[in-house]
Order: sequence, then C-alpha cells, then structure tokens
Amino acid sequence: MTIGLDVATAGVRALAVAADGRVLGSASVRLPEPRRSRPGFSEQDAASWWPAAREVLRAVTGQVRAPVGAVAIAATSGTIVAVDEAGAPAGPALMYDDRRGAEYNAKAGELGEARWRALGLTVSPTAALGRIAWLHEHFPRAHGIRHTPDLLAGRLTGTPVATDWSHALKSGYDPLTGQWPHEVFDGLGVPESWLPEVVAPSTVLGEVSAEAAAATGLPRGCPVVSGMTDGCAGQLAAGAVRPGQFVGILGTTYVLKGVTEELVADPSGAMYSHRHPDGWWLPGGASNTGGESVSGTPGLADLDEAAARRGPSTVVAYPLRREGERFPFATSDARGFVAGEPEDEVDLHRARLEGVAFVERLALEHLAELGVAVSGPLFAAGGGSRSALWTKIRATVTGMDITVSPNAETGYGAALLAAGGLLAGGITEACERIPAPAAVVTPDPAEQDALDESYHRFLAELRERGYLP
Repeated sequence: MTIGLDVATAGVRALAVAADGRVLGSASVRLPEPRRSRPGFSEQDAASWWPAAREVLRAVTGQVRAPVGAVAIAATSGTIVAVDEAGAPAGPALMYDDRRGAEYNAKAGELGEARWRALGLTVSPTAALGRIAWLHEHFPRAHGIRHTPDLLAGRLTGTPVATDWSHALKSGYDPLTGQWPHEVFDGLGVPESWLPEVVAPSTVLGEVSAEAAAATGLPRGCPVVSGMTDGCAGQLAAGAVRPGQFVGILGTTYVLKGVTEELVADPSGAMYSHRHPDGWWLPGGASNTGGESVSGTPGLADLDEAAARRGPSTVVAYPLRREGERFPFATSDARGFVAGEPEDEVDLHRARLEGVAFVERLALEHLAELGVAVSGPLFAAGGGSRSALWTKIRATVTGMDITVSPNAETGYGAALLAAGGLLAGGITEACERIPAPAAVVTPDPAEQDALDESYHRFLAELRERGYLP
C-alpha cells in the first residue's frame, strides 16, 4: 500500500491505495484561503501546510491495517516559498496566480528566448520563475526557494530534499537539457545556490524520520518519493501513461493531456509539455470552456434526459464563460456565442454539451496537425464525465471510444508515483497494475452525421470571427 498526498490551494487530502488499485482510506482538511490583499498579490501561510499534512496522514494511517510502502506528494503547480537555512518558510508562499514577478518574467522571456522556443514554452506573467527573482530581492536573508512538496517532504525526512522536474517546470527548469536556465537566473541576479537540486518524479528522496513517524503514523524508514504537479498526477491516475494515450478531463474547464515519445513543440503556444517520469513527454492544454458552461443550471439531470431523447441540437454553441481562449487555439479576442435561435432550454443545453465536445475534437485535430498520434480509447475524467449523455456526445463527435476513469484524482496519482518509486518498471508498471475500467462508451452511428455537420458549422463560425485561420 502507498499513500498519496494532494496539497491543493483549498486543502490537503491523503489517499491510501492498495497495490491492486483499491482505495483503502482517505482523509482531508481545509487550508486557509489565499490572501489577495493587493492587485496581483496571492499568498498563503506556508506554515499551515505541515499541520494539515500531518493531520490527514495521521487520520489515513489510522484507517488502514496494511503496511505503508511509500508516500509521495503532488501539489498545485507554480506555488513557491522562500526558506531559511534550516529549510523553514521565511515568509508567505506566493501562489500559482501571484503576479508580482511579472516584470521579471518578461525579462526572463527575452533572456532565455532560444531555450523556451526549443521547449515550446512561453514565460507567462504568473510563472514561478519571476517570483523567484522577486523573492530574492525582497527576502535577501533567505537561503533559497522550495515548492510545496519539497517543503513537506523535507518535514517527513527531517532533511532538505530535491524537487522534481514537474513542480520545477514553471520555475524555469529545462527538462529537455536537464538543467536550470542559468543564463536567465544570472541575468536576474539569482544565485545558483537558491535553486534546489532536481530529480525525476518517482525518485526516492529519503526516509520518514522518527519524529515524522510519531507525528503522522507513517512507519519510520518509509520511503518518501518525489511526486508531480496536480495535473500530471491526475493524468497518470486517469490511465494515460504510455505514448499515444490521452485523457480528456472535463471539470470546470476542459483539459487534454497525454503522452508522446518525443517533445512536441507547439508554435501556436496553445500546448506545452511536462516530462514523463520515464523520460517521455506529457503534452497538454487547457481550454476556457468546459463544465463551467452548465454549472449552476437547475435540473441538470432532467435536462440531460430530455436532451438525450431530443437528439442533436438545431444550433451551434461555443460555451465560453470568460474572455479569451487558451486551447486548442490561443487568442485573447475569443467570445462565446450561440449561432442560431434555440427552440427551447433543452435545445440550448444540448448545444452547450455539443460545443464542449467540438472543442475536444478540435484539440485532437490540433494534436494530429502537430504529428501526434492518439490511440484509443480516449480516457475521460472530471465531473462532466459523470454525465452519460455528455460522454456519449463526446464519443460520437470525436469518433473515438471513451473510457471513464474511476479514480482520476491527484492523490490517487501521487500514490501511484509512490509505488513507482518501489518498482523496477517505475510509474508505468505501477499504473499498469491497476485493472482497466470495464465500461467503454462508443460513438452513436445514428447521430454521427448530424454532429459532424454541426462541428463543421462550429469551425466556420470560429473562422468567421477570426479565432481560427
């Protein structure tokens, strides 16, 4: 049995997972809300992470009788904190959406232009890289920075530990060359000593100390294994672990993530890649449409039932709830629309479900244009995947069989990463020990022609508005 720790912005969750994939126990606790006292500022008390982690670990180890083989931590991408000589927080954690490093990030984009081009990355205003330079300037007595899992793994082992190349990506680490971008940090005045050592995910970092064992219920000497960011851990939990395998995560937004043998750089900037623990690549992108398009709609189950009886919508919708799109195309000008006059609420509901499925098909076609082959079935995860109608529409629109993953959550993926640290075959062997879901949703031939026609209307509407070439 292994334990995965999911440290999100809102709280900490621990899952105990058996070798055959069964969840044996879980516990969660909330964290204090991030403080956003000034425009662009977003911070959290990093000192609150360890008590919360200690509490959920103590709770979950108290629920299970099986011995714990290893523990790993996955957290929100891009959250960092300055630390003192002992590795304790020297100030608040700067969250993933904190923008106070924006000026440094703009300069970093110029200093490392060739490197970012090779990686297919852009340095965004919220990248952790710029916040490292901001922290170095404003916390001159600090001794370096740590990501959330580094800080907690250090508490478990009692000594400073390395970070993993997944959590370090938004901090500027180059997983293609296996190095920090020294020309960038030299230009920003950040010394190399401020940056942690970097290892592959699923690497054993150390062992649980006697003090941490007493505090958490974990056995003394239990291996502490490096994790991955929340999105990557969730992808592995969904089953997309080998080249060609992809998962469409339909939560608040739609996210497509998968595995390729080689790095695929996207000239449009809509997609970027993490590195797989086994050296492959994890391309992915996140849309600004998704489950949010129907969230808050009263009577969703009844609407689904009526829309299933009705069949394909008479109108075409792009259910974008905010300005701008990130994936499968990138433009700040995008706006949601409904082309045509829906017959009623049911017709509009069905159009919104189809619109998100059209975004998914466009994303898969974007991958194909970049030379990425997607093998079936397509894994599905996220709250929207609980809608049988929506999943059937997605299968029909994309023309792919879809398998809904039962345990596609961050803590589950972290537990698999912990298991990967103990197995000769690493994370791939750990994931493939989990039985595949039996149910496969297939395309509906009776609706395929109508949805195909609507999809091409959807593309025409996007082109007319200048969103697509």
